[in-house]
This record gives sequence, structure tokens and C-alpha cells, in this order.
Amino acid sequence: MDEASITQQYYIATRSSPSDERARVLKYGKMFAVFDRHGDIEPLGMGEQGVFFQGTRFLSELGFQSWGAPPLLLSSTVKADNFTFTADLTNLDVYDAAEHAIAVPRGTIHVLRSKFLWKANCYEEFRIVNFGLEPVNIPIRIAIGADFADIFEVRGTRREGRGRRLDDKIEASAVTMAYEGLDHVIRRTRVESDLTPTQISAEEMQFEIALRSKRATEFHLTMSCNPERTAQVGYSRAVAAADGELKAAVTESCRISASHDRFNRWIRRSAADVEMMTIGNPETDFPYAGVPWFSTIFGRDGIITAMEMLWVNPAIAKGVLQYLASTQATEVDKEAEAEPGKILHEMRRGEMASLGEVPFGRYYGSVDATPLFIMLAGMYYDYTGDRSLLEEIWPHVDLALHWIDQYGDTDKDGFVEYSRHGKMGLVQQGWKDSNDSVFHADGTIAEPPIALCEVQAYVYAAKLAAAKLSGIRGDEDRRAALESEAAELQESFEKSFWCEELSTYALALDGDKRPCRVRASNAGHCLFGGIASRAKARVVAHTLMSKDFLSGWGVRTLGTEEARYNPLSYHNGSVWPHDNAIVASGLARYGFRELAGRILLGLLDVSSAVELHRLPELFCGLERRRGEGPTLYPVACSPQAWSAAAVFMLLQACIGISIDGPGKRIMLEKPLLPEGLNHLWIRGLKTRDCSLDLYIESKTSNVKVEVPRKQGECDVVVR
Repeated sequence: MDEASITQQYYIATRSSPSDERARVLKYGKMFAVFDRHGDIEPLGMGEQGVFFQGTRFLSELGFQSWGAPPLLLSSTVKADNFTFTADLTNLDVYDAAEHAIAVPRGTIHVLRSKFLWKANCYEEFRIVNFGLEPVNIPIRIAIGADFADIFEVRGTRREGRGRRLDDKIEASAVTMAYEGLDHVIRRTRVESDLTPTQISAEEMQFEIALRSKRATEFHLTMSCNPERTAQVGYSRAVAAADGELKAAVTESCRISASHDRFNRWIRRSAADVEMMTIGNPETDFPYAGVPWFSTIFGRDGIITAMEMLWVNPAIAKGVLQYLASTQATEVDKEAEAEPGKILHEMRRGEMASLGEVPFGRYYGSVDATPLFIMLAGMYYDYTGDRSLLEEIWPHVDLALHWIDQYGDTDKDGFVEYSRHGKMGLVQQGWKDSNDSVFHADGTIAEPPIALCEVQAYVYAAKLAAAKLSGIRGDEDRRAALESEAAELQESFEKSFWCEELSTYALALDGDKRPCRVRASNAGHCLFGGIASRAKARVVAHTLMSKDFLSGWGVRTLGTEEARYNPLSYHNGSVWPHDNAIVASGLARYGFRELAGRILLGLLDVSSAVELHRLPELFCGLERRRGEGPTLYPVACSPQAWSAAAVFMLLQACIGISIDGPGKRIMLEKPLLPEGLNHLWIRGLKTRDCSLDLYIESKTSNVKVEVPRKQGECDVVVR
């Protein structure tokens, strides 16, 4: 069996290096785009570039040339709000063969290329300036192409057959390309210019632009996925509408800044990334998981992102809870891993998902999303006091509890386990879903059904959350029963999972109830869920902050002495920002705020070393080397919602902030500012009908908290 089959199903193939390690990414709703730094789409590297919509690549080639060659790149970036990509380009030396001389010197022509996505369209502007002393005729060629590849084809999955290309439609200023899939859905890409080309075909548009000295001109392309009509909104109107939508979304979150420039750049980019992963989605306030491979609904990712963002923007938690409640499974479907009460894992709308070539059309193969859903419901109520949403989703919480007891715990030993039921579903169904992620000390893969340690912690926290919600609803008998069940689970967990010789909890129990005696970051999630005793939590904290786990950039997913440790792997030794945030939150829960601060500072250094200050989905767990940045993982999603949101949970772990929505209180429990973050401002923090600003200052022996502004009734309590 090859390595891809052993380690990860639905493997992202890497037959060559990525075409550009500094790819430019845009996203709006169900559309995202990956360009190179020029703003082009080239069929190079892993073939990851393109304009994608609803799980299909609608544009697979877009190449800008002048005088028969790509221009010289001066600079390019995606603006801090993630709205616009811009590239500054100039001409190469243009040689006149007849005159044996340079006709147009390098740097004469400036091209400012700008593009953004909005409502299934990619809008692009070319602004061209002649800085030379003479008039210039500029020949421009724009290559276009659409392969209509499913996202899983782009990732490397081979198909036995494909649909058929339909005839191209060529107009004076537009080209429409079409494909009829095996699912009988016709997908169309339309590329339209507001400047009439001199030549046009299904492969290219050519223009001749005459510019006098010191003059400028501009033209626009609109690239539309499944256009409903030929008349498109113009570039200027689209900019204004999309910008207004973005500004409205930004006002939902509070604003955080510090006396630390690198931290400010990181947190601004992180907030913008979460907004980009959310804005335009038809599912209200539900952030998609990551670009390019996971730009869709993921239950676990959405829940954890909502948890990370809860204190700064609880609207995300509300959106996630409502959507996952609406898609909760109601019947048994083995191929989809669905059982009554189970929470959605993943939703796809591409051709291969529609045909069942991959099982992810509506797929429930995660063991942890269901208890995490209940946890989020409890956390959301604690933070907001939103009784109406509690009543709305309570039947779904109740059904999720039913799933935990009836389907999650199949052998009735008190632990929630998983094993694959469908032929094509995921083998491993925790957050570490590589095939080789759950194993014994000698490296042998654990046999199912598997009970992961962190899942038991989630179930423990879920039952306590449901107990509290039951009490709020006046059902004291249910409250007492759930609290008793949680206590029994905690006692059984300590007996079955604790490994004294490892100074941590076992990674999992296999199908024979043998513990997987492996030291993994999963134990940090046990602190997050609160299932660990205080004495054991102290030992786990020491283990996770040891040299075996700390790479210098963050906490590895696996200790360096474990059999399957590989710092270049997906789950067995890499560093995941969201995992680190959960570990830090768990450490803070047991009073280890200084350790949480160390994790924050390590990831702060990562944000300073990566482009755009954007934490990727994961990076390699190699030891930090002086004067060098972190080693990137080649096919990591960037942006990734739960990586972007990690900074907010990390900061929360340090300053100990929580919100009591029903009691209209904001509490800071033993706040600590990590070294270098001496001053922190939190503006627009909300609880129910109250909005306020906080100023936190770190002094030599203590932390001072002030409230410079407050509107409405609420208390700020510092313990």
C-alpha cells in the first residue's frame, strides 16, 4: 500500500512543488480564487490555481501578456481587509529587430492590476499608464481557459469518466465556455471585456492600446460562474456594493489592538480572514473551513472557530448552531455515516459529490462534532443569555444527547467510540483524520472502534453544558441526571486513560479497550473540556510544554519520541494553530496562564515570519533554528478559519476574559499580558444591551484594567 493510502484518505497529491509559495487568495461566498503574484492562473505546480465556484474550477487559465511576454512583476498583495488583490507590473525591454535597438525601455509602461470577487463574479481592472516621452502602441494578449475540474480532481483524485465540453459561444467582447457533467448539470464560465478586443477566440482576447505620453487608460474583465444573464454589474458599481457589504460585516466584532506592531498586524489579518471565510456565504454567519481544499461547510471547524471567536463576535456561534441544527441527521445512512442526532461533518456541492464518487455531499463522519455542538450551545448561552435561541435549538441539543448515548457509545462502556460504516468514508473520524493518526506505542495502527481521549472530554463538557441548560429551562431532574453522568464519565476516564509512565492521558482506547500509550496534543483538549483532575492537569501541562512537544514555534501534535513522529506529516508531529489555541485555553482553565502566554508568543513569531501575517492551517514541526522562519507544509490551506481565529482564543486564555450574558457581567480572571504586550485596548466589546471599551496595562507586579467607555448596564469584574 502506498504512503498516501496509509496516511490520509482523499490525499492532496503533490507530484510537483506548488507553482508559487506566495499565492494570492480571494474568497466570497461559494467562490474563491487562487492566483500567482502576477494575478495570473497558470496550469503549473500542483494545478491549485484557478477560480472555483461550488466545488468546481470555472477558470483554469488566465494569462496577461504585453508584447508577447508576461510583464515584469514589481509587487503584489492582497489588501489588509482581504477584499482586493493588486499587482504592479511593468514592461520588459521591447527590442526592435529592424532597428537593432530597444524600442520601449523597461519600466516605461505601468500596469496596475486589481481584482475582487463578488456574487459569483471575478471583477478585474487593468489601469495602464505610459510614463515614456513618446506615444506607444501596446499589444495585449489575455489567455483564458476553463477545464471545469472538480475540486477533488484538482487534489489528485482520478476519475473513470468525465462529462463533455459544450460548444463555446464567441461574441464581440465575450466568450462563454460550458461543460455538461455526468450529473447532467451544465456549468458555464463567461469572460467579458468592456473594451472590444481586436481578436477574440475561446483561448484568448487580444487588444491594441494606443497611449500618448503621460496618459492613462483602463479596461475591465468580468469572469462569471454560471451567469444568469449576459448584462453584468459594472466594475465600479460592484466595488461599491461589495465594499459596503464588507464594512457592514466588520462592525459585528469588537476591535483589539496593543502596543505591539507585530501583534496588531497578526490580529488584523486574522479578523479579516475570518470575515472573508464568512462573508457572502448563503449560510448566515457560518465561516467556511479553508482555501483552497476545504472552502465549504465543516461542522467541527465551524464550531471550533465559533468557540475561538465567541467573546469577540458571538453572531458566528449563533449562525453555526442554527445551520448545524437545521442539517442534523434524523435517520441512519451508513454511507453518509448519518445517525439520528449526529451533527454534520462536511457538505459539498461539486459534480463528484453529487454523483457519490466521494461521500461528502452531506457527510456525518466525525465523532466529535456532536458533543462540540452541545458545548457551543452552552457557551453561547453563557455569553449572550439568548433564551430564544436556547429554546429554538433545545430539541437539537436533546437529540444530540440521544446520539451520544445510543449511537456514540455502541458497547455501553460509557465512552464514545467510532468506526467506519460506509465503504468510502473516513477511517479516522476525530480531528486528526489521517489514516495513521491513531496508533499504539510500537506504531501499530489501532483497530476500531476507537475512543479518543479528547472526545470523552468533549462529551463530559457537553453533558455539563446540557445540565446547566436543563436547569435554566426548569428541568431539575434532567440537570441532576446529566451531572451524575458527567461525574461517572470523569471517574471512568481517569481509570482507563491515565498513563502514569507517560505523564499524560492515552491518545485513545482501541476496539479491545487497550490504551494507545502515545503522547499527543490531544491530551491538551482534555484540559480544555475540563475532564482532567487538577493533579493530572498539572502533569499534562508539564508534558505538553516539554522539549518533546515545543518546537520553538508551538506545540506539536505528537511527542518527538513517538514511533510515528514525523514533523513533515499532516498530523503526527506538525504544529496546528487551532490545536495550540485549544491547548492554551485548557492550560488557562487550570491556572497556567503563563504557559498559555508562551504559546501565544510562539505563534506571534510565526505570524511575523509568514506572508501577510496569516497563520496557515498547519506548518511543519521541525525544531526552530536561529535566524530562520517556520517550515511550511506544502498543501496547507491558507487562510483557514480556525487558524485565523486562534489568536482570539489565545488572547482570551491569557487575559482570562469571559462574559456572563444573563448576569450582564464581563469578568477577567487573573489577567496576564504576555511579554511585550504591555498595553491592550479592546473596543466595542458587547454583552446583551451593553457596549464598552477596556484598557489593560501590564505593570511589574500586576495588571491594571480600566473601562474608558461604557454604554448600557453591565459590570466589569476583575478577580
